[in-house]
Order: sequence, then structure tokens, then C-alpha cells
Amino acid sequence: MIGEHVLAGYVHDAGGREALDLARAIVALTGGELSVATVHPPGRAGAAGEAHALLEQAAELLGEQPADLLVQESRSVGRGLTSVAGRIGADLIVVGSPEGGARGRIGVGAAADHLLHSATEAVMLAPAGYTPPDELGRITVMYVRRPQCDEAVVRAAQAADRLDVPLRLVTLAIGDVDAERLRDDLALAIRLAVESSELLPEDVSADLAEGDDVADALDDLDWPDGELLVCASSEDAAAHRVFLGEVAVKVLRAAPCPVTVLPRGYF
Repeated sequence: MIGEHVLAGYVHDAGGREALDLARAIVALTGGELSVATVHPPGRAGAAGEAHALLEQAAELLGEQPADLLVQESRSVGRGLTSVAGRIGADLIVVGSPEGGARGRIGVGAAADHLLHSATEAVMLAPAGYTPPDELGRITVMYVRRPQCDEAVVRAAQAADRLDVPLRLVTLAIGDVDAERLRDDLALAIRLAVESSELLPEDVSADLAEGDDVADALDDLDWPDGELLVCASSEDAAAHRVFLGEVAVKVLRAAPCPVTVLPRGYF
């Protein structure tokens, strides 16, 4: 299950603290291992020392929480986090939103943008101002009838089963679409979720999110505390890499909860 080894990308701002808090919450759910990394640029005097000082701050925030603290040199924060994740065997990279963005929404900074278009691990982003609740309430999967989305349903169903939370499948219905066909697709996805896990049929729900655009459609849904949204990578993604398509990026920016993006072929 995703979250067996979580890597938090830490920087000295609100987004860094929120990424750290979210990574801690995921590890508390999964019983996995936590690592925290800070990336510094090469060739700048004192950069490594500053990075170690940042990790000391992270350690203070973690308190008694055990974690491996890592410093990585790289010209790109996103590339540096990917390098660390590959070296230590992390299966999930958690980053926060840049300061100055809309509270309660995900902002995509340079590091997140790199990860969302090339990471080999699942990537989770925290909305600005996000505080993890005490318990996970539900896992939601954005669904379109494609192989990579079917993979996401299977993984999310198995995670929901293990974490004892319900699963919801959501399909967007924007503009002139065949809503009945989309409902049929959701019915098949529900069956897939039940057959690939120990979830009961009543534990799996589905919503057709209708609206004039992505943000409008998502606003039409309920998003209680403790929600976690899962998105599959685009069909244009290379095998075992993350790559978000245009619609998924809009979903990411409009979502009011943390979003996890799975690499293509994530089994």
C-alpha cells in the first residue's frame, strides 16, 4: 500500500510545515517509515550548512516522531527529492503549496511541477493552510474509464479496505457529454473496486460531478474533513512515471483536500 515509506520535502515556510504534518499523518495511518529531505543548490557557500539547519528545525517540529533526516544537493528541488526517494526506496513524496496561494487550495510550485511530470513515486500535495484531521474519513478516486484509472481504483480500494474507510469514485460531466454512459462506467468501476478488495458494496459510492467547468463540478460535491483524493497519471505518461494531463491539473488546483497522483502502471 502507498505510504510504506514516506518522504517529506521540507522547506522553511508554511508549505514545508504542512508537508511535514501531512507526511506524519500518512505514516500514522499506514505504520510506515518517515524520511524528511531538504535540497540545496550546488556551488553556493554555506548552502549545505543551511540545509542541515533546516533539518534541525524539522526535527524540532517532529518531536518524538522517528524520522531519517536527509540533505540532498541538486540544481532542482524536485529532481533532488526524486533522487532521494529512489535512493531510500520511498514510495510517496509529500510536498506543500507555496506561500501566497489561496488558502485551502493546492498551489503548484517549481518542485511540485517537476514531480508531477516526471516522478517515479506517487506524489502527494497539501493544500495551503492544511491541517490533517485526527482520522482519515474517505478516499476518493477521480475516474475515467481508462486502464490507468482502473489501476488507481484497485490501489485505492485496497488502501480503503486496509484503513477501514469508505471509497468514492468521481467522474466529471462537463459540457455536452453522455451522462448515462458515464454512470455505466462508474457502475463497472464500483464492481472492480469490490472485486479487487474486501470492501463491501455499501462501502463504495460513486458521484457524477456536473458543472460548467472542473472547479464548478468539484464544488458540486461534498468534501468532508478527512478526505483524500487520488488521481491517475495521464495515458501520455511513461511507464512507472507521474504525468498529469490538462484536466487533472485543473482538478488538482480546484481540490479542497490533499491529492495523491499515482505513476502510470503503479502495481
